[in-house]
Amino acid sequence: MNMQATAKLHMPDYWLIGAPLLLLGLGLVMVASASIASAERSLGQPLYYLLRQALYLGAALLLAWGVLRTRLVYWEKAGPLLLLSSFVLLILVLLPGVGRQVNGSMRWLGLGPLNLQPSEPAKLFMVVYLAGYLVRRGAEVCASARGFLKPMALAALLALLLLAEPDFGAAVVLCATVLGMLYLGGAKLWQFGLLLLFALLILGLVALASPYRLERLTSFLNPWADPFNSGFQLTQALIAFGRGEWLGVGLGASVQKLFYLPEAHTDFLFAVLAEELGLAGTLSVIALYGVIVWRAFVLAQRAAQRGQLFAMHLAHGIGLWLALQAFINMGVNMGLLPTKGLTLPLMSYGGSSLVVSCVAIALLLRIGHELGPPGATGAVRLGMERVVW
Repeated sequence: MNMQATAKLHMPDYWLIGAPLLLLGLGLVMVASASIASAERSLGQPLYYLLRQALYLGAALLLAWGVLRTRLVYWEKAGPLLLLSSFVLLILVLLPGVGRQVNGSMRWLGLGPLNLQPSEPAKLFMVVYLAGYLVRRGAEVCASARGFLKPMALAALLALLLLAEPDFGAAVVLCATVLGMLYLGGAKLWQFGLLLLFALLILGLVALASPYRLERLTSFLNPWADPFNSGFQLTQALIAFGRGEWLGVGLGASVQKLFYLPEAHTDFLFAVLAEELGLAGTLSVIALYGVIVWRAFVLAQRAAQRGQLFAMHLAHGIGLWLALQAFINMGVNMGLLPTKGLTLPLMSYGGSSLVVSCVAIALLLRIGHELGPPGATGAVRLGMERVVW
């Protein structure tokens, strides 16, 4: 096959490119809309958060381009080192004088004018490490409890560091993603069920042991019982959803973002979007996340058919992680889940979340590139590598 014909075969995944770009663009617009009033009042610069988010987005796209140019084999080899760096960062953020405390939580490392939230790369690095572990120890995971418990012990240690910050939401997402990857990697159903029950029990005890976590768990069941204290965030979010109706009140016309809804441009961005764009806007966003998860699992299936086990497990992990985090954030905004400090991937304000989410999408695109078009042979894939690189 000549080079021209080979290049034509290498068509990009427009679904996997288009859906994230639409979410990034809509997220930028919604960050501007949700933050303009609070930025004007507190900083005197109405576009402060928009400009910073635009800078974060530029850095995220630049880093994603570098990831797209990096072969998956290097990520597989770097898995243990990446996991070690996650532990180091999560320990550093807990050290007095090193980590920055915001709203009672030690979740950020100061890097000059920027803040790094270690929990964001920790989730991605755990997925990368576990994908490599399932390649190396896949048979052990399927055959014995020991192979299943080893990665869960590492995830539990990371979760404990996250709970110490405290960051209950990130700990839940990380543990649930690891459990899902192990189940899809071949772990026996009874092992999975037993460990899931144990994990839920531990997380429940952790929640009950802390008064503020218990208050969050109980207040979401009936936020109107205390609408001006424990149920304040959720009641304001529900009002935003109610005002949005079918088509919304119009872009920029939200009332709840005007000092009623706390963290409107971060954790509760979805509520502002629901108020301004209505049910049509919320369903569109859900559909876009659904496209990303669908393409991730399609890539995992193709990788499995071609024996690319690391790519398969990595696609599973990224798809599960993004789906879980988006689901939990939306569930919190709609009052279906207790309030947690989790961002909406690709949309909420925050450099760490935005950069890591873009890197995850770039990894999925890299998987698709290395697999080549559906039905491509090894010779064609090798030819495409030579053409593109």
